Amino acid sequence: MTATSIAAAVRAGDRTATSTTLDALERIASTDPDVGAFRVVRRAAALDEAAAVDARPDRYALPLAGVPIAVKDNVDVAGERISDGLSDAAGAGIGLSEQDHPVVRRLRAAGAIVVGLTRVPELCLWGATDGPDAITRNPARPGRTPGGSSGGSGAAVAAGHVPLAHGNDGLGSLRIPAAACSLVAIKPGTGVVPAQLGPTNWLGMAENGPLATTVADAALGLSVMADRPELAELGDPAGLRIGLGLNRPIPTTVAAASVVGAVRAAAAQLSAHGLPVADVRVPYPANPVPLLARWVAAAAGDADDLIARGADPALLQPRSRRHIALGRVAARRGWVRPGPVADLRSRAERFFADARIDVLVTPTLARGPLPDHRYSARPWLANVLPNVACAPYPGLWNLLGWPAATVPFRGTGVQLVSRPGGEADLLAVAAVLEAAALLPASMSPAD
Repeated sequence: MTATSIAAAVRAGDRTATSTTLDALERIASTDPDVGAFRVVRRAAALDEAAAVDARPDRYALPLAGVPIAVKDNVDVAGERISDGLSDAAGAGIGLSEQDHPVVRRLRAAGAIVVGLTRVPELCLWGATDGPDAITRNPARPGRTPGGSSGGSGAAVAAGHVPLAHGNDGLGSLRIPAAACSLVAIKPGTGVVPAQLGPTNWLGMAENGPLATTVADAALGLSVMADRPELAELGDPAGLRIGLGLNRPIPTTVAAASVVGAVRAAAAQLSAHGLPVADVRVPYPANPVPLLARWVAAAAGDADDLIARGADPALLQPRSRRHIALGRVAARRGWVRPGPVADLRSRAERFFADARIDVLVTPTLARGPLPDHRYSARPWLANVLPNVACAPYPGLWNLLGWPAATVPFRGTGVQLVSRPGGEADLLAVAAVLEAAALLPASMSPAD
């Protein structure tokens, strides 16, 4: 069942929050040993929360009444130790969270039940989810990673453990798992959803958002996280102008023919729906330093925060220690500056205006998801190179703070991007592609 249908059943009195939570916990117990989506399963606490929802006098009006959800293991959940991907030994000194993160608080207030915390790569740095003690598998594509860093959340939804999961996105960490697991995800623009991710929100690049199996569920999750009920209503995309951008973000990265073909077919479906589509050339930055410097410097800031709270830096993975060391160099040499980002933002604004587009369509991944190896045991460069080659498209929009979404279409994830304030437009366009993807090929206007 979808989050939307579960909530409707609980509001109508056809189900209880306790029964929906028990169902989710049984699914997790049955199949998660093979998937590895969860670091913590909160069986007793979740059942207590479900009973509290069933006792609420306002349960008939809760938007997420009785919906079991998963929360990424890098935001506070009261009473739980949040690891941010650190091993039990490295994070042993970190205490229990005293209160919920604002997004978790909003989800619970809406009637959702937190059944567990999902696995992440160490410090949420990487596009595959694994560590020394576990490899998270992709239920949708055996032998492949579910992506990262919200890989555990993506795997939990793809496995049917929960219909909706929380994640966050600093360089594609929602959109990469969505593309890898054939899910829907949306990274809102700056300020739409409370971030509070580490000391700096990854230097302004990271945002919280939902992962779901349907656009309606993603919209519902975003509406609760943003405290904006209107976002749950999918609008009509009529009048929106679409730009199809297939040029390379990095000269050395070439998208697979199957990915390019699927994204072209998605644009053709939008055209068949009556939306004007134009080929455009996205102004990706030639200088990677503003983005890469923030990636490494954000790691250093997050590590310092965790160390101050009791983490042991000597027990971090070698790849993470190298990343942190580079971050300290970037900060010391002044490579993290606002000027280049402001220039890129101005270029992007001019690009959307000059091309006369409202929504940009690109790939999310350049190819299929990476194999599900134990990347945590590999050197730093052996992590960075495959990560960048697999997912070169999402990062620019984190740097700018613009909203972006991923919707599955013909075996890949199609990325949708809009200017600030365009979350509803992205969801409306995503709904068109979702409906088209459900049509038999013989009925597809794009064929």
